[in-house]
Amino acid sequence: MDEQPEPVQEPAPQTGGGLDRRAELSEFLRTRRARLKPEDVGLPDFGRRRVPGLRREELAQLAGVSVAYYTRLEQGNGRNVSAEVLDAIARALRLTGAEHAHLMHLAKPKQHKKKQAARIQQVRPALRHLLDSIDTVPAYVVGRRSDILAWNRMAAALFGDWGELPAPERNWARLVFLRPDYRELFVEWDQKASDIVGFLRMDAGCHPDDPRLSALVGELSVKSEEFRRLWAAHDVKEKGYGVKRMRHPLVGDLTLSFETFRLADETEQALITFHAEPGSPSAEALRLLASWGADATRAGSGTPAQ
Repeated sequence: MDEQPEPVQEPAPQTGGGLDRRAELSEFLRTRRARLKPEDVGLPDFGRRRVPGLRREELAQLAGVSVAYYTRLEQGNGRNVSAEVLDAIARALRLTGAEHAHLMHLAKPKQHKKKQAARIQQVRPALRHLLDSIDTVPAYVVGRRSDILAWNRMAAALFGDWGELPAPERNWARLVFLRPDYRELFVEWDQKASDIVGFLRMDAGCHPDDPRLSALVGELSVKSEEFRRLWAAHDVKEKGYGVKRMRHPLVGDLTLSFETFRLADETEQALITFHAEPGSPSAEALRLLASWGADATRAGSGTPAQ
């Protein structure tokens, strides 16, 4: 059996609170409104505007609510707003499914989220055994805040041995924005960075009171200009599948498809797998990684993340 990483206790967060939900709601609505042009929604454009996007009264008209009502909502006051009104505003703003869900989380947060956010993230032993048994496909489990919770040898061979990192650093956002080697690994680094921030935005909508998430956002905002810019855009996204191009230091260029499997009994965790087209150069590169990784990496136990 492979040697397991020593348990690492996560440090306490450096901030006492979470994100300001009212401010998040206000900025999200404002940025969604700013990206729309009158012609996008069938309204006449009467020339130059002081600020980009639709005016509040135009958005209110499209949603079928009063200007005063929409203004209160955009100022962060979502108290007593109905799901029907939020649906109408989402349609008027041309929100995606992920953006619509994010709006609902911000305006009508579910109860007891603070307690859930503090819960330690655990990966079921059976799922760890499944990861260990997958020896030809890179696979890992990701949880809240983009924390990497468990992985197999192939993931360690492809992305680096996360078992050598302290538990708080086993986090996709920290790796992508703070580690130069990950900037080199992902050919379309900008897209990977955007995906990570969109994921964190969705997480923030579900857990605005999570102090560890707030601390992570604060740390990355201080250390990375790219993160600050992307975070300020308030974009949210969920990507269940797609293609990633990578440039591995040992086997060169790879084009891999990824699939995301949400765990039925743990909605905040997902199993991510990567595979190559059969017979392709990338498939051969993965085969080489498998033979190399069996001896040079170890399966990740993933110390439980807070």
